[in-house]
Amino acid sequence: MALMPVSDALAAVLAGAEPVAEETVALDEAWHRVLARDLAARRTQPPQAMSAMDGYAVRAADAGRIDTQLDIIGEVAAGRPFAGAVGAGQAVRIFTGGVVPDGADAVVIQEDTVAAGGRITLKEAARPGRHIRPAGVDFREGDVLIRQGTVLTERHLSLAAGMNYPRLPVRRRPKVAILATGDELVMPGATPGAGQIVYSNGYALHALARAEGADTVDLGIAADTVEATTAGIRRGRESGADILITCGGASVGDHDLVKPALDAEGISMAFWKIAMRPGKPMMHGHLGAMRVIGLPGNPVSSYVCGFLFMVPLIRALAGRAVIHHRRERAVLGCEIGANDLREDYLRTRLEEREDGTLVAHPVNHQDSSLLANLAAAQALLVRAPFAPKADAGSSCEVLRLPI
Repeated sequence: MALMPVSDALAAVLAGAEPVAEETVALDEAWHRVLARDLAARRTQPPQAMSAMDGYAVRAADAGRIDTQLDIIGEVAAGRPFAGAVGAGQAVRIFTGGVVPDGADAVVIQEDTVAAGGRITLKEAARPGRHIRPAGVDFREGDVLIRQGTVLTERHLSLAAGMNYPRLPVRRRPKVAILATGDELVMPGATPGAGQIVYSNGYALHALARAEGADTVDLGIAADTVEATTAGIRRGRESGADILITCGGASVGDHDLVKPALDAEGISMAFWKIAMRPGKPMMHGHLGAMRVIGLPGNPVSSYVCGFLFMVPLIRALAGRAVIHHRRERAVLGCEIGANDLREDYLRTRLEEREDGTLVAHPVNHQDSSLLANLAAAQALLVRAPFAPKADAGSSCEVLRLPI
């Protein structure tokens, strides 16, 4: 089977990915959830003209000259409006957030006045609208302020509260089930036997998925038999997972049993080899409504493929407005050789120079088993198939890794 280009593979993974169902949650549970519908303000903010400063509410027509004297006829505090109106030659003491009383069209700050004997003397002339927040200056009832597909930050929650929403419509969290395979794997803390290694891939994948707002299910480690692998796949299906991630066993050796197990379960396979490095032996298919991504076993390959394919799929299922990773321009910090037929994703350190230039420094060893170099990288440097040799200082594209 010919190797599928990365762009075609990603298109296949995302094909038909519709947002999962919505649910309504309390405002304080909506942080980092994805908004399911546009949100329109239920009120006008501020509902009335309010003072932006402590001072005196006056009529600008009466307060246009320094040394003007005005009679103080009352007081306004936040939440306690003045019942009357400001007339000629009058002023009302007002505090920040207080409703500007009828008749007043300016506020003179207290530092620009001298108060004595129930009167103020102006040290600064008033101007119409000065130090007043007009009604609706922030937003008006009916204004659509937060759009469907937005990942809700703490700032959005504050805005939604101000719009008078105690609960918000959000997408439920996509569920990702992760199944590791391999007799060689032991859990962290165990003592590996001859030929065994400590299982690490799943910890990165669970964290990646959760950071994107997904719930995860740990299906454990399946032994290298078709029966054990098939049982793990069935547990994923029974968990109600939207995405099943298998890790390892995706190559074509005698002990790579994920594809036979997926075939036995009737999974429709879209592809199982990609023209990329690291990560050529990756699979994708469907088992009913559940989407399946079979990742390579090498830890770096597993992570890079999870970042490039699993993350956009989670975003699509969550209904996010932006699902693709953003590529940034950088310059090479060293010379790199010509590329072959596979799209390359080099683990890379980033440096930002004083002039703002982003410099990419690929790590020295790019082997797909080297976790230390992956952990030290801040980005993936993308090299197109058959890209020629590139000199230091030449332009390149990078994808920042999560921090």
